[in-house]
Amino acid sequence: MGRLPVPSEPASSMPPLSPRVGTTRSFATLRAVSALMLREMATRYGRSPGGYLWALLEPLGGIMVMALGFSLLLRSPPLGNSFMLFYATGFLPFSLYQGIARFVGGSIEFSKPLLQYPAVTWVDAAIARFLLNALTGILIALLLISGIMIVSETRALVELPPIVTAMSLALLIGLSIGVLNCALFGLFPVWTQVWGIFTRPLFLASGVLILYDDLPTSVQNILWYNPLMHVTGLMRSGFYPSYRADYVDLTYCLATGLIPLFLGVVLMSRYHREILANK
Repeated sequence: MGRLPVPSEPASSMPPLSPRVGTTRSFATLRAVSALMLREMATRYGRSPGGYLWALLEPLGGIMVMALGFSLLLRSPPLGNSFMLFYATGFLPFSLYQGIARFVGGSIEFSKPLLQYPAVTWVDAAIARFLLNALTGILIALLLISGIMIVSETRALVELPPIVTAMSLALLIGLSIGVLNCALFGLFPVWTQVWGIFTRPLFLASGVLILYDDLPTSVQNILWYNPLMHVTGLMRSGFYPSYRADYVDLTYCLATGLIPLFLGVVLMSRYHREILANK
């Protein structure tokens, strides 16, 4: 008796996807992010004398000038005995947030020529700018804080958990606002000017120069809703053991970081083609 023919597989059926597909995309993302980071480093630092060194010298000069101004106006800083350390503990997390938010928010505009290639996505552009500015900001903070504590008698007792938490929150909030603004800048060009005006007093409203505890209650009730005020208070509690920033709410800071990030990702996923077409 002859064997029955084996039915052939339907033409519409597809073989299972190979795990190499995801791996290939991961390597493509890594290559794209690395290339974008190198391109930005060459563009931003390669055309100026001193190059990357200016990224370190600029905040150091700002801290020294502000510390000198503080010393002329006040006999002692609000915390400790070093004006430079007091200002640095407020300025560095704020500067980290500000740099991340600004550069991630402009990632589409900066990388538009490369985003015409299918291998490069808006996610790659945002991640590249986030990583470059995060690594630069953290390096600056480490060098400046170490230098200040070496050259001046700060008498500070460093506690890493609140410091790491504060810097991580600054990174998260900066990324969140940057991704959301990346969508809003592209969809509503006027938002660029509105955002610049709206955030102009943010430096003073984030506790860089002052302590939250020294403010009137009516002002505290308003500035409490600024998550960066929580970040600077948490940062300073890691250098001044006697300072208790009881007003800091980590849940609120996480919410203000994750909610705008979610909205920004949704908007960019939906409208990134329109944003590129309008640029």
